[in-house]
Amino acid sequence: MRKTIFAGALSIATIISGFAAKAQELTVYSGRGESFAGPVFRIFEEQTGIKVKARYGSTAELSALLKEEGAKSPADVFLAQDAGALIENRTLFADAPKVLSETALPEFRSNDPKWLATSGRARTLVYSKERVKADQLPKSVFDLTKPEWKGKVGYSPKNASFQAFLTALRVQEGEEKAKAFVKGLVDNGAKTYANNVAIVQAVADGEIDAGLVNSYYLTRFVARDAKVPVAQTFFDKGDIGNLLFVSGAGIVETSKNKENAAKLLEFFLSPAVQQHFASAVGEYPVIKGVIPNPTLTGSLASPKDYAPNVPLEKLGDVSATKKLLTELGLL
Repeated sequence: MRKTIFAGALSIATIISGFAAKAQELTVYSGRGESFAGPVFRIFEEQTGIKVKARYGSTAELSALLKEEGAKSPADVFLAQDAGALIENRTLFADAPKVLSETALPEFRSNDPKWLATSGRARTLVYSKERVKADQLPKSVFDLTKPEWKGKVGYSPKNASFQAFLTALRVQEGEEKAKAFVKGLVDNGAKTYANNVAIVQAVADGEIDAGLVNSYYLTRFVARDAKVPVAQTFFDKGDIGNLLFVSGAGIVETSKNKENAAKLLEFFLSPAVQQHFASAVGEYPVIKGVIPNPTLTGSLASPKDYAPNVPLEKLGDVSATKKLLTELGLL
């Protein structure tokens, strides 16, 4: 996978141009992993002469650090895995350039000027092609608490994307229904995993028949082995299990390098980097004109048609979601 991403980064280098070279430095708190963000940072450095000093960690850890440091933070840019962390920290960010905000497709556009979407992701259901027939697929995520799925489902309560989904469920359906859903998974013998990769692997290995993940994880498996016996699908149109959300970034208010920070955000929204996210990583581009990943076919090619109507700005109350999961003994 590292080889694939690096190859994607090289392709970026051949395409991107037009950024003037300056010997300066940006400090980026990156909740996206080094294998994902590192190649993009290196090409940005080559194209602009602006050095990127990246501090990698989980989005939750870096979010807490940003709040703790306050005005003394050395960070210029915060790159988050999910919108919730950006919304939680919105008072720490300067307004992003409006011209960049307007670049994003409507379904990925934030109405909050304090942050920008940098790539899209969707919640999906991965399932065994060998053990689950098409007519057995659940129509709603709530169906996974039914007896026919007892002991056959995997999820990752510690994962930020699962928590974003659960936050959306709380917003759309209410606290009690959200709690009842998670308790239903627990009572139905659903198995917990450390992350989405482990869930896809568990389906491939026959430990479980289905799992709740983000759309791009199966893409990564297929890139390594086209014969992996796992497929993925959305639930019925509008189901909360099809949440469409984003990864994004904000410029830290106390940054002394806001101009260069804006250049980095502009770089993330450039056609070549967006193509890299789609081709090498399998995420959804947030701008027009990008060739979609060939593994995202059928309903997966049109996520906005299947997504529930939950504004991105409603995904900020992650603390209450974590409290719910803690009460159920899952955190």
